[in-house]
Amino acid sequence: MFTYFFSLVIIIFEAICCNLFYDVFCKENSRLRKSQKVLLMLSLICCYYLCGLFLSDMLILKMTLVVLAAVIIMSFYFEISIKKSVIFALLYQGLSIIVDYIAYISNNTIISKAGEVQKGYALEGSLVVIFSKITVFLCILLLKKHFGKKSTETLPDKIWGRFLFFPVFTIITIIAMIMTFQYTKNEVQANVLYFISLGLAVMNIFVYFLINDIVTSEAKLHEKEILGLQFKNQIDMYRSISENYEIQKKKSHEFKNHILCIESLLKAHEYDKASKYVRNISNTFIGEKNVINTNHVIINAILNTKYQEAISKNIVFVFKVNDLSKIVIEDEDLVVILANLLNNAIEACEKCEEKKTIKLKFVIEENLIVLSVKNTCSHPIIYSDNEIKTSKKDEPEMHGIGIKNIIQIVEKYNGEYVIKNENNEFSFSIIIPL
Repeated sequence: MFTYFFSLVIIIFEAICCNLFYDVFCKENSRLRKSQKVLLMLSLICCYYLCGLFLSDMLILKMTLVVLAAVIIMSFYFEISIKKSVIFALLYQGLSIIVDYIAYISNNTIISKAGEVQKGYALEGSLVVIFSKITVFLCILLLKKHFGKKSTETLPDKIWGRFLFFPVFTIITIIAMIMTFQYTKNEVQANVLYFISLGLAVMNIFVYFLINDIVTSEAKLHEKEILGLQFKNQIDMYRSISENYEIQKKKSHEFKNHILCIESLLKAHEYDKASKYVRNISNTFIGEKNVINTNHVIINAILNTKYQEAISKNIVFVFKVNDLSKIVIEDEDLVVILANLLNNAIEACEKCEEKKTIKLKFVIEENLIVLSVKNTCSHPIIYSDNEIKTSKKDEPEMHGIGIKNIIQIVEKYNGEYVIKNENNEFSFSIIIPL
């Protein structure tokens, strides 16, 4: 009875590992409901169990049917073709066979004498099976770490340590049990060790999904913060554009009045007064026009708005730009990058008592997008753990989110960034391939 239970647990573990292996490279079928996914997994478990129960002596036929079951069921579970499903099923089966072979060879060579693996209530053989399956599970987690594309899989090494700790701990524990209890003759003790080893295997799955749920929740919360910040930046930008538009409408109306006035002066032959009047209104228009033009509407709107804001706060704004019409960055990402960098620069300059300067470089050079913002600051900026410790007091929940978002967007476009803080100047430089 226990043998059937043990086999069932191992088969369930194998089916889950198969699913996780596919999940590294494939996207789940979004049309399936949760109940349908559970039904597909139960179908895979049943196929594995029946093959193991009735075809244990026909290894090749058993392996063929196991691969075939995985191919068909996983092609429904994930959005992949049968051809790709065959490839992934063979890869997973190959990984399992290689790990099984290495586990048994290592056990026979290092620990046991040949032919003695099944002595002592088959305990050692069962522990080697569990060791092999946990090792496969660990290999899949490592594949997820290196090849996973989901937001919950592109995580820092510190977070991945949570996932990898328990499988590694289990493998070490199983090895210790194999070395210590390989010749156990007491049936009660053997059963206790069976349940401990099986419990460790089952706990690996539970711990994985528990941590995965926690990380998924953290990722969703971070995405919510990003969306909130993007929305705030876009609202600020659109408000500024709207204000500029209203100002422009008023100026257009005033311009008509100016033309009428000039026309009246000319008709009255008051040429000196007309000339003086033209000079006065020309100076007014020169001071109010958009001074930055990059041939990109969104960039122009942001840079001119922030330029006017900086000038109004007695901040010297020096810039170098060229034609950015061919830029490949999406509009919403441009808003996040420029708004955050320039907002931080203006905020830092406001706190300076003496020199207040912002230097902006935003150009396309040698098929590279180069963006650099440098500003004076009154105190050193604290930069650690890939984030800036902000001094903002009004929105503590947003601390560091802006810079993190910029870094995330830069990495999204396969770019690089450099952060420097020296000689009372803070700079953030970005290079993105065109």
